Amino acid sequence: MLKQNLQQKLGLKINPLQIQLIKLLELPTYQLEQRIKEELESNPLLEEGEEKVEPEVDIKEDGEETDYDESSQEEEDYGSSDDEFSLDDYISDDDDIPDYKLTTSNASKDDDAREFILSGGISFRENLVEQLGTQHLCEQDRKICEYIIGNIDDDGYLRRDVENIVDDLAFGAGLEVDDDKIESLLRVVQRFEPAGVGARDLRECLLLQVKRRLLESSAPALVNARVILENYFEEFSKKHYEKISKRMKISEEELKDAIDEILKLNPKPGGQISDSSVPGAEKIIPDFNLDIVDGELQLSLNTGDIPELRLNKSYVNMLEDYQKSSNSREKKEVVSFVKYKLSSARSFIDAVQQRNNTLMLTMTAIVQFQKPFFQTGDESKLKPMILRDIADITGLDVSTISRVSNSKYIQTWFGIYSLKQFFSGSMPTNSGEEVSTGELKNVLKDIVDGEDKRKPFTDDELVELMNKKGYQIARRTIAKYRQLLDIPVARLRREV
Repeated sequence: MLKQNLQQKLGLKINPLQIQLIKLLELPTYQLEQRIKEELESNPLLEEGEEKVEPEVDIKEDGEETDYDESSQEEEDYGSSDDEFSLDDYISDDDDIPDYKLTTSNASKDDDAREFILSGGISFRENLVEQLGTQHLCEQDRKICEYIIGNIDDDGYLRRDVENIVDDLAFGAGLEVDDDKIESLLRVVQRFEPAGVGARDLRECLLLQVKRRLLESSAPALVNARVILENYFEEFSKKHYEKISKRMKISEEELKDAIDEILKLNPKPGGQISDSSVPGAEKIIPDFNLDIVDGELQLSLNTGDIPELRLNKSYVNMLEDYQKSSNSREKKEVVSFVKYKLSSARSFIDAVQQRNNTLMLTMTAIVQFQKPFFQTGDESKLKPMILRDIADITGLDVSTISRVSNSKYIQTWFGIYSLKQFFSGSMPTNSGEEVSTGELKNVLKDIVDGEDKRKPFTDDELVELMNKKGYQIARRTIAKYRQLLDIPVARLRREV
């Protein structure tokens, strides 16, 4: 028995253009440039160049003739017909054109296989293996040393226990060795450059470096540094300098000289040799430029090397020619392919343009909201601002503002800033005025920078000093801001 009933459902539908726009909004300038290059390579209907007169092609499913602007087909803009491509040059005989509708990929964008051209050079571990070649070792010992080197991390430390290495060699390589053998060969590796490589922890790393320097000089400061690392490393790490001085029976000046020698050592020896297989630090390319012209702020979008995009009219003409010709299966497949690529090209061009418009709209609102800061460069003039403030000004959603501000930077006349830095909460002062958390951090940093390092302020003392300046702030908030500013506790800020 059939029944009819009504149901209400709440759902959200997003069209492909919106999805593409959301993805492009998250990309900073240098990643957008790469994304456009990938689209140019994959879509023959896209090409570089400013669009003068965009062809309005009305594509009909029944293969009827389409209308477009004949005047825009000038040879000087797009090259002679001899230089134009044929669709057959782009699609091989083995390609099944309609497959774009029938096939899908379950691989995520993170699984996309890419080829990177890496700069030449020798890696950190390759350098160690080369040094191993200068040692007179039997074949088995050489294999064990190579295995040890393979377990050294990028900082230069051997994080695996000797017992685990013994087990790995027994089960993986069929080599029966004991702990003493591994310790002996590890000491061989620890003689390699840079000094400190192959250490199991920070204490051993620093000690290896001090011992290496003592082979060249027996200065009292180096001797005292070795004693501190061997016998008083825990006190040194906690900066209990009085205990060290008293137990070693040395003066404060001698202690200071020894500590200065320790501070010259490298806690990460692996970083001295660049590894070409490890990507370098990510460079910052500003997405916006802000200048002062005739006393007025002038904002512009940094397009960098991002090319202008337009439709490839050669393929548009080809589409019309195929639609005029016979309706064979092969011709229909070609028309279907070009239609799909044309639609994709238009969507991509529109998404890039909407991304740029959204970025400029958002950044303009931020500049107007924080105008005193951008005019003076004084961070104390930053007003409390949250994502909702900019969303209300622009009429955009909070999530859109978040995507725009994420991983984006602006080049001002006084420095480069992350857009995230301009968003902060607020806190009332004793006078009732609202100040940003950024201002509180700056005041806290100034207090710490000006303290006596022989007796640094505790968190409780920092609370009192902030209260005297008119900022009512709790001790847990001081601890939170101190961590955000990468300021250690008072005990670890002490200096001799």
